[in-house]
Amino acid sequence: MFYFVHPQIKFKKIKKSNIKEIFSKYFPNRKWVFTDMGRTAFSLLIENLHLQNSEILFPGYICDIFFPIFKKYNLKPVFLDINLPTFHIKKEEILKKLTPNTKSLLLCHTYGLKADVREIKKIVGENVFLIEDLAHGFFLKPESEFSFFSLYKQFPILRGGLLVYSKNWEISLPSTKFNFRDFISFLNSLPLFAFLFKKFSNQKIAEKLVRKEKSSQPASLNKFSLFLLEIFLKDFENSLPHRIQLAVYFQSFLKELGFEVQPHRENVFCYLTALVPKRLETKRDFIVKQLKKYNIFCTRIWHTPIILNKKVQKEYKINLKEFPNTIEAARRVINFPLQNYYSKKDIKKMINILYKILREL
Repeated sequence: MFYFVHPQIKFKKIKKSNIKEIFSKYFPNRKWVFTDMGRTAFSLLIENLHLQNSEILFPGYICDIFFPIFKKYNLKPVFLDINLPTFHIKKEEILKKLTPNTKSLLLCHTYGLKADVREIKKIVGENVFLIEDLAHGFFLKPESEFSFFSLYKQFPILRGGLLVYSKNWEISLPSTKFNFRDFISFLNSLPLFAFLFKKFSNQKIAEKLVRKEKSSQPASLNKFSLFLLEIFLKDFENSLPHRIQLAVYFQSFLKELGFEVQPHRENVFCYLTALVPKRLETKRDFIVKQLKKYNIFCTRIWHTPIILNKKVQKEYKINLKEFPNTIEAARRVINFPLQNYYSKKDIKKMINILYKILREL
């Protein structure tokens, strides 16, 4: 058995989903449009909300793929530290960093744990656009007017983002075409090929491929990705209670081993994320490599968050002393495999191997 963090395809009889019906339930009184990637949806929000040449309050603990977007639209990020172990922005920093040039705030429901949208709204007031980053939280209902999703992080589809909004915008995007990157992505959703890629592929080449996965122009899903979403959407919704139950079960063992875990209430567990014990933070990467030997392929999203990007630090004159929790999270974070079709037996197997590795340490 191979264990992976990214969504895997489990072949079984599945009824085709009614996307409009499901989306209407999660996004009542909202419009929505598919995009090729979540970052495309974010770019569309910048353009339609006219956020160019303004400031945006932004989590310091997030992927650095946003940096080129900041540059393109002359959007100045004002970074915020996070709380541990929720990974959510520190609310007490918002008013300290709010300025007359602040037009928006990005609120990330990191790893699938719901953030306090209402409280953040009260703090920023009506003159600041609140944008919800639900890349890790599809089955959480957005509470603000504007939100975006990264569908392929939760569903075994080739690519895909989603923009949800309440304005009368008419957005029409061309479909992307199925290409080599999509073919590789599909193979990576099949356990045997995913194992071969993880075990033998060149990591640098893989990273370059991922960096180039976005279309040069704003685009929508290709037909194959849409087909896969129709196949798996309802099944994943039905599997959510089981996934949450497995995650909480997994967390109970992790806590016994000294790991810090996210709260489980209102958490859809896009990633089963934990912080390695502080005494072992220098051994985090070693633990990940040892688990790999047993075919347990963990990830470290994000061991290099945006504020640790050297170009970002130089561009925005970042003082890392202002972000102690973000830096600590980057050193200690680990994402464990969690698939909807796992059983408690799978969880126990992974925990027993983890226990063995920690005992050897």
